Amino acid sequence: MPDPVRPDAHPPAVVKAADLLAEAARTRAACPPVRTLLDAGDLDAAYAVQQLNVRRGLDAGRRLVGRKIGLTSPAVQRQLGVDQPDFGALFADMAVPDGGAVPAGRLLQPKVEAEVALVLGRDLPHPACTVVDVLRAVDFALPALEIVDSRVRGWDISLVDTVADNASCGLYVLGGTPVPLTGIDLRTVTMTMTRGGTAVSAGTGADCLGSPLNAAVWLASALAERGDPLRAGDLVLTGALGPMAPAAPGDVFEARVSGLGSVRVGFAKEGDEQ
Repeated sequence: MPDPVRPDAHPPAVVKAADLLAEAARTRAACPPVRTLLDAGDLDAAYAVQQLNVRRGLDAGRRLVGRKIGLTSPAVQRQLGVDQPDFGALFADMAVPDGGAVPAGRLLQPKVEAEVALVLGRDLPHPACTVVDVLRAVDFALPALEIVDSRVRGWDISLVDTVADNASCGLYVLGGTPVPLTGIDLRTVTMTMTRGGTAVSAGTGADCLGSPLNAAVWLASALAERGDPLRAGDLVLTGALGPMAPAAPGDVFEARVSGLGSVRVGFAKEGDEQ
């Protein structure tokens, strides 16, 4: 495999795609789709782009704290013509406090979705991971909001684009009360998300690959196969429980997940005190 630390170890197309996405993130100016630079459907190349920019973040002093799972909705999979989820990296500096606000201009074209977050107390090193493995590894769950964002102009994305763009990850917000999984069936939890008090999304755990646990099993297996398994202490955002909703300055979102509690975030307007 190419050395992720050395850009010159990657094909020029991978480096160019990574450079475009990194520059879009730095300047807050969206770029064209990167799929034209990579072979159609080449997910290995797309993940190489993602890995290169993750390594650049680590080299710049950012701290990796976990992973997110995307494309867990069958409807979205059908829309993109894929039959599997994808994943991206979560850094500590992506976290927004529960009840906090996203500074104006921090993101390019944000959308919000509600999820179940899992925090691991054990490693998950096996490529053939099972639900039992995940249940034994999870320390606790939290309600979460993922604020997805695309560095690709107008959300004009294919699977290759979103994988290369760190699975379109932006920021995340976690609820503050850890809940053990004992006695909770994540398949049947219900979610309601509001924007300014008006419901904009609803769903259940079953809307996330049949259960957030199924999503976690897929992620653990996929990462172990790549030699980069989930470890104790990792945060896992398991995927949306309902449709995402676009966010604008001044918006306030709140999600409630049965059995897990609520989580809230606002979006500051220009000129607001940060």
